[in-house]
Amino acid sequence: MKTDLFNYDLPPELIAQHPPERRELARMMVLHRDTGTIEHRQISDIVDYLREPDVVVVNNTKVIPARIFGHKASGGKVELLLLEETDSKVWKVLMKASRRPKVGDTLTLCSGKASAEMLYDGEQGEAVLNIRSDRPLMEILDEEGVPPLPPYIARKEQTPEQIAEDKNRYQTVFAKTPGSAAAPTAGLHFTPELFQTLEKQGVSKAELTLHVGLGTFRPVSAEIITDHEMHHERYEVSETAAAKISNARKTGGRVVAVGSTSVRTLESLPNIGSAEGSTNIFIYPPYDFKHVDAILTNFHLPKSTLLMMMSAFAGRDLMLKAYKTAVAEKYRFFSYGDCMLIL
Repeated sequence: MKTDLFNYDLPPELIAQHPPERRELARMMVLHRDTGTIEHRQISDIVDYLREPDVVVVNNTKVIPARIFGHKASGGKVELLLLEETDSKVWKVLMKASRRPKVGDTLTLCSGKASAEMLYDGEQGEAVLNIRSDRPLMEILDEEGVPPLPPYIARKEQTPEQIAEDKNRYQTVFAKTPGSAAAPTAGLHFTPELFQTLEKQGVSKAELTLHVGLGTFRPVSAEIITDHEMHHERYEVSETAAAKISNARKTGGRVVAVGSTSVRTLESLPNIGSAEGSTNIFIYPPYDFKHVDAILTNFHLPKSTLLMMMSAFAGRDLMLKAYKTAVAEKYRFFSYGDCMLIL
């Protein structure tokens, strides 16, 4: 299957550069797979589509302020995106520099609060660094790091006010476990009040963890989608979460996955149960979903693995019809944009 089959035209002005004033103001397209019907609602209306004993499955990973700055011994500037700590103080990163440092070179980071030795120089900007600091690195990142916004969100000026807003809004209200280099963006629309309303209706919430890493930043460049290689991302499903999901299924409820990361985690499991590991699952049509009955998702980039996943769930033709409708109706796209509930 060719990658071009998952392309669509998107006017640049529809790419959301800032979140809505309030989370609950996001628009929500409702796509019914059985009839092909499309409705236009708001995220707060999700309560009209869920019922007891459905379970909403969210990813409680926490985005770290993973974009940091520094310089080489020569004085040349470097910009890093911390992706994953693979060993104690050893980090996989994406690096931007006018001239790449060499293996063994030392970098000064975070206004001198940390330093790094180049251990490995990879392809497409990847590198591995040994990052050293006198204080815990997470403390320094809170002081010096900025939110790792995707490249389609332009920030000409990183003012303290703008950084503070992005730290708050590029994070779900249920984020708990630090480790992601990108937000599970479908979860950005929820508020504590919305969860309270769902709970009153008998809809439960199950939290799992998948740390979003390099795969989020890698577009599909292969002409044939099966030639694309997904990167591994770490996940954990607790006994409590597994019990809630299993109970919903046993009592006739639906498993409603919030975001592609929740889908990837659930579909990586042979059976619903507590689990820990890493996954590089690549979901594209045709695919028989084992555990997911409905999905809340944002609108994704053309030719992306995320669009392919949603096309596997709803059908490619229907998904592209929905995206064409979203463009015509001027929905806001990508991370800070609106969402789609696929039933």
